[in-house]
Amino acid sequence: MKAVILVGGHGTRLRPLSCGIPKPMVPVLNRPLLEHVLLNAAKHDITDFVLALNYLPEVIKENFGDGNRLGIRISYAVEETPLGTSGAVKNAGPFLDEPFFVFNGDMLTGIDLGEMMRRHQEVKPKVTIALTPVDNPIIYGIVEQDEHGMVKRFVEKPTWDKVTTNLINAGIYILEPEVLQHIPSATYSMFETDLFPKLLEMGEPVLSFPSDAYWIDIGDPQKYLKANCDLLMQRGKEIFIEGKCYIDPKAEIDPPVLLAAGCTIAAGARIRGPAVIGPDCSIGENVIVEESVLWEGTRMCSWSHIKDSVAGFHCDIQENCYLETCILGDYVTVGRGTREWEAKIPPKSYLPPRI
Repeated sequence: MKAVILVGGHGTRLRPLSCGIPKPMVPVLNRPLLEHVLLNAAKHDITDFVLALNYLPEVIKENFGDGNRLGIRISYAVEETPLGTSGAVKNAGPFLDEPFFVFNGDMLTGIDLGEMMRRHQEVKPKVTIALTPVDNPIIYGIVEQDEHGMVKRFVEKPTWDKVTTNLINAGIYILEPEVLQHIPSATYSMFETDLFPKLLEMGEPVLSFPSDAYWIDIGDPQKYLKANCDLLMQRGKEIFIEGKCYIDPKAEIDPPVLLAAGCTIAAGARIRGPAVIGPDCSIGENVIVEESVLWEGTRMCSWSHIKDSVAGFHCDIQENCYLETCILGDYVTVGRGTREWEAKIPPKSYLPPRI
């Protein structure tokens, strides 16, 4: 089976974590987010992918190449200007000669893709749309269905008095190739506001595929942190060490914790999971890392404490700091004795002491 993955966005809502890296490349459990998306799809016998790129395409192409490293086949469709969700799929048209999947590249899910395709083949609609329930549908767009599971209409970001269901578009679709003829070439076009409503107006069948399987869109730093914690918890309450590390016998690690190669954990340090520590991180004496994600090369000096936070590449958190619900961009230096809550600090900045 084939799939198009939409990975062309700038990831503005994920900043400062996405300031220096394309959103599909942010590390989730120390692997690029896109790698998780690809491997999950491959488990459902999807082997041929086209990545729809726009922002920093070379970074993604250099990492994934032709897909051979992951046991799949990858090609690329690069947009000179952003084309939107359906416009990006139209741009990949020559690749798409059979029913194919489309995925938003910023979500992680356990939706049964094989069952979704079987349902699509049974009903034979033009499009099948995966739906997922959410607690707060007003920040998304709801999808209304009839008694047979066919889509009736789309309501984008409704007010509470307009909410008739808590099922939203999960960002996973199956399209028949002939649907592409309804998407204009080289034109910005969106599935939700352009193509799908047009198909309904034409009387074309659009099937829903509701699922209560795990689903999260990594739209902002809080969801990014939650996704890391969720996936690590799903692995079990263990300590996972990916390569050679130094862990002092007097350090305490409360799983689940993932340690990448090259980490150093000093005496008295406490890591309270779920926590993800990237390659070559240094955790100093009596440091506490609690339900946080540290990217490659980050250093925490003695007596500092980080909680419910994310630190980007090569951050330097100096002695006796306390950071809670903070998001640090790359190469941030946090001055000795800093106390900070709910801060978002852009890359290469300096947070001075606050004692």
